[in-house]
Amino acid sequence: MLVANRGEIAVRVIRACRDLGLRAVAVHSPADRSALHVALADEAHPLPGDPPADGYLNIPVLIAIGRSAGVDAVHPGYGFLAENPDFARACEQGGLAFVGPPSDVLAVCGDKARTRERVAAAGVPVLAGTGPLADTELSAAAEGVGFPLLIKAAGGGGGKGIHLVRGAGDLHEAARIARGEAKAAFGDERIYLERWLPGARHVEVQVLADRTGRVLALGERDCSVQRRHQKLIEETPAPGLPPALRTRMQEAAVAAAVAIGYVGAGTVEFLVSGGEFYFLEVNARLQVEHTVTELVTGIDLVAEQLRIARDGAMGVRDVPVPRGHAIECRISAEDPHDGFLPSLGRVEEVLEPGGPGVRVDSSLIPGLLVTRHYDPLLAKVITWGPSRETALARMRRALEEMAVAGIATTIPFHLWALADPEFLAGRHTTGFIARWEARPQGRYGRVAIVAVAAAAYLEAQEMRVPEAAPPGRWLRAAREEGLRDG
Repeated sequence: MLVANRGEIAVRVIRACRDLGLRAVAVHSPADRSALHVALADEAHPLPGDPPADGYLNIPVLIAIGRSAGVDAVHPGYGFLAENPDFARACEQGGLAFVGPPSDVLAVCGDKARTRERVAAAGVPVLAGTGPLADTELSAAAEGVGFPLLIKAAGGGGGKGIHLVRGAGDLHEAARIARGEAKAAFGDERIYLERWLPGARHVEVQVLADRTGRVLALGERDCSVQRRHQKLIEETPAPGLPPALRTRMQEAAVAAAVAIGYVGAGTVEFLVSGGEFYFLEVNARLQVEHTVTELVTGIDLVAEQLRIARDGAMGVRDVPVPRGHAIECRISAEDPHDGFLPSLGRVEEVLEPGGPGVRVDSSLIPGLLVTRHYDPLLAKVITWGPSRETALARMRRALEEMAVAGIATTIPFHLWALADPEFLAGRHTTGFIARWEARPQGRYGRVAIVAVAAAAYLEAQEMRVPEAAPPGRWLRAAREEGLRDG
């Protein structure tokens, strides 16, 4: 198996290969030559350069590496080429199984406007919107959709190329920016309009489909905590979702998957508002937040992807009854106190949490270089509990244990969010980030509990604290100092 990706998802796929007795072949850019996924793979091959176009997006080089290594299949992870029909087609033509939907299905899913038309014809509710538009059509189309609205990249994904427009005066400038972002990110400058629902929740349904025609809905996830349309916290089941609405959404997700001929693990995304739901898009790949579904269903989604690619059929016989509650926090190299701007540099030390109900999917190791070339996601902390309250308590404990020295991370934001009354009550919406921005300044200062814990750890290492030192001395001191700061 060629793992055509990097970071924590490459580590995750390599581990699944190990479980199934498959050899894993990694690729790496020059900056990633000492990365964890390289160390865990059976063999690793260098890519020409650090910019994604030279490396992880370089289709000819990846196919050539796959052929020279004698692999049978390619797993694209998520991001980079995971939803690129040209890459899937190149794998198919090169005799390599692509672990994901066929290239023709990816072509449909990659055209968000075209997907809307398909699923609407299948009876799935959609928001008012348009197909791809020329600049001369924007004003009339916007009046028909109504404000506020979103400008979205037709070939986009991952929150990129999306702009909220509240009035006609901002329409054309936002469209110009969105076209430029879409062109740079996806090589496709087409845009379309879609009605925006203020105060809505973002809820998605995990689907699994195989080549025998079976399509299963494996529950839903609430992904409403976002910044710049990119998710920060995800959980399942979605808190407070009425059972009847949950059932209807899962039925709609299956209908959408059937309408586009979906194969593999994928996600159907919806907005929920006023007791109704509306289709957003199909993410034709494994999602970052697949972990929470795994914890409540007991299904290894990566292993199922590999089985479908190899055998054409999934190993899951029936949809399991969900057990308990799971929450994921994305730990990214971003400074939440400075507008979530990227934090670049080298990771000096790492302390990762553990204990009952805690899972960490991570690429963090001391010495890891965080550059501007790649997505800032470093790790995911996932907790499970028999109830939401237990899962939240375990997450708070896990994040207080975790420390990353050398760069800023999103951990302070997560600690704040887990104490916010709206989040605790399950009333959060896609506008939740505004509560962080409006918080009393200094409540969660730059020297957060985890940063002090990292400093204390480094000090202890430097001082060579004797083994007889009181257990927990450094973490207790860090907590006290962090609370004084906060």
